[in-house]
Formats: sequence, structure tokens, C-alpha cells
Amino acid sequence: APSPAHKGRAVGAPFPYRGTARYVAIMPLRFTTAGESHGPALVSVLEGMPAGVPLLAADVDAELARRQQGYGRGRRMQIEADRIEFLSGVRAGETLGSPIAMLVRNRDWKNWVDIMDPAPREADVDGPRKRRVTRVRPGHADLTGLLKYDRSDARDILERASARETTARVAAGAICKVLLREVGVHIGSHLVHLGGIDADRPDPLPDDLNAAADASPVRTLDAQAEARMIARIDAAKKEGNTLGGICEVVVRGLPVGLGSHVSWDTRLDGRLGQAMLSIPAVKGVEIGLGFETARRTGADVHDEIEAAAGRTRAGHVRRRSNRAGGTEGGMTTGEELVVRVAMKPISTLMRPLGTVDMATGEAAQAVAERSDVTAVPAMGVIAEAMAAFVLASALLEKFGGDSLRETQRNLDAYLTQLDERVER
Repeated sequence: APSPAHKGRAVGAPFPYRGTARYVAIMPLRFTTAGESHGPALVSVLEGMPAGVPLLAADVDAELARRQQGYGRGRRMQIEADRIEFLSGVRAGETLGSPIAMLVRNRDWKNWVDIMDPAPREADVDGPRKRRVTRVRPGHADLTGLLKYDRSDARDILERASARETTARVAAGAICKVLLREVGVHIGSHLVHLGGIDADRPDPLPDDLNAAADASPVRTLDAQAEARMIARIDAAKKEGNTLGGICEVVVRGLPVGLGSHVSWDTRLDGRLGQAMLSIPAVKGVEIGLGFETARRTGADVHDEIEAAAGRTRAGHVRRRSNRAGGTEGGMTTGEELVVRVAMKPISTLMRPLGTVDMATGEAAQAVAERSDVTAVPAMGVIAEAMAAFVLASALLEKFGGDSLRETQRNLDAYLTQLDERVER
């Protein structure tokens, strides 16, 4: 079989940047988002997606709806009904290979026009706009951002720092999920801990993980833990408090060899860690056993390997366990990729914590913006999206392709190569 093409394998291949000694790695996929929480809309732009990927607005809208679910969410989820509008990059139900731009309108904008209007208003010369924020919240970007960007109103910071921005991330990740699905890779998640309550993890996991998890108000697979979690959320709400938790992302169907061991920034587990830690309020990430590996001996950590004819995507071998969580040496092993993501409690409390009013320097109670009691169930959906982006990018680095069919051909050639190793 011919060796697979590597049109996208440019990571680590540096090029001069504006005639200086600085070098930049070329990534086959990139996305960027724009917009404020209470602005007119959010924008998501995804570049590098091959042409010919089947794509409908409904594919993205379904993921946006999943992001809005979950027991313990605030009134904002009742106001917004997120839907995307394709602005570019899609025609007749297929991607074109050009940048894909999507718009998600904020229905709440009509209530915030006076506060968030980009244009100056006559009233601005008379004093601050309504809903100015100077009583900064502990745990939020309010104070640090206000100081860093030299602002007098923390609303200039919190509107962008808001987790509302993750709507645009999920939109980009939804398209990456479609690409992965077309090559036999599927991503799901479920909640394994909330507010001090652990959920049992069934073994094996359901075939359709998201269908099973989404049927639960807190996206857990443990019915007994679900009831306790709901009661815990209700109690925290009465207290004016918030809760954090942990979700688990599981990826099936990955071929062995995505990522690389050769440079720090090409290691797949490192890139997954960065992506997950970029999610607002996420403070911890682990792959496989994660921190538990530090407490065990090598014999109780490393996965023994045995021959397994027919498992082409894993190189015709099998790990007898999956404590590594699907990566070794910064590369996929062909086993399930298992990533756990820890989210702290939301920093907006209805019974605010103590702070300083930055306008007066006096002690004060932090501002109480509208908020959720917990957003951990939704965080799982966001984590899926970030995993999808990292893995789709790694897939295109390995197999390249300006079109979906070219990417599929290159993947097929690689799988044929793995089969031929066994024959040899």
C-alpha cells in the first residue's frame, strides 16, 4: 500500500515570522471566538476543516442544546435558545474547506442595549453606565482583569470572561465531532462527582454514552448518586452557595499514533490538558488514573500488553487494563481515551463573599450577578468540544487532506500498513 500522505503534518516544522528569529508552528485546525455575555451575539470561526464534511446547522444546534441542560442551571438558560447561523464555509450541506463562521445571537441583548452599547452615549459623560461592577468577586477574573487592563468597571472584564463564551467553543467543537465521526471516532462524557458525592462508574460503559448520560438531569450514570446530587444542589441553592464537580470524557475509535513524543508541544496529553484547563472554572485535569498513579507501584500502574488479532486501530495488540487512559509517550495507544476534568464551584454566590469596592477602597460584599448553582453537567459537554478540537487537529496533522475523502484514504492507507505489519 502506498504510504499515507501527510499534507497536514506541519507541527514542529518552523518557518520565519516577519523576518525575525521567532518561529511559529503551523496547526492544521484553529478556532477563535468573539463576543460578550450580554452583547448582541457570539461568533465562532473554525479554520482548516477539510472540504466535503457533511454538516447541517442541526448538527451544531444539538450540541448547543446539550450545553444548556443540567440541574442547577440559572435563569439565563431559560432566556437563551441557542441556534447558529452559518455565515461562511458551508454550502449545500457540506464544508467548503474555507473558514467556517457561525453566529449565535443573544436573545437577552434587548435587555442590555443601554448597558452594553458599543457607541458612546450622551449619558456617559454624566457618570458610569448602569450595572457598573466595582465590588469584584473572589475567584473571578474581575479584579485581576480590571487591574491588568486598567479599567474602572469590571463589567469590561466579566462580560468576556463569562462562561457564555463557551457557547462558541461548543459550536466549533460540534463540527470537529462530525469530522471525527466520519472516520469512526466518537466522543462522550458523564459526571462522576458533584459537590462531595461520587458516582459509580459502570463497567462497561454504555455503547451510546451521551444518550445514557443526557437522560440524567445531572448527566450521571448512577441513579442513586443522581438523587443525592439533586438534593445537594437544592440545599446549596437555599444557602446561596455553589458546587463544583468532575466529569469524565471518553473517546472511542482513535487510531494508534496521534500526537508525538518528539517535542513538548506535540504531545497529545499536554495539548488536551491545555484545552481542558482553558475552560472557565476548570482547575484540574487527569488522564487515566492520573494522580492516583503517584500513589502506586509500577506493577500496579502500567498496562500489560498482549497480541489481539483484528484490532487494527490499536496495532493488533490490547492493553489488559487501561490505567494510562489511552495515551503513552504523548501519543494515542488505540485504547479508549479517558480524561477527567475538575471544575471548581462558580464564583458568583447569591450570598456574596467579602471583597473590596475598587471605586472606594472600602470593604464590601461582592456583586451578585445572575448565576448557576452548578454548571458541571454542562462542563462535560464543553470538555467534549475541546477534546474534539484537539483530536481533530491531531488527526489532520497525521493524515492531512484538503477533502474528507482524501483524509479517509490516508487513514485507510495507514490502517493497511498496520495490517501488513502483522502479515510480515
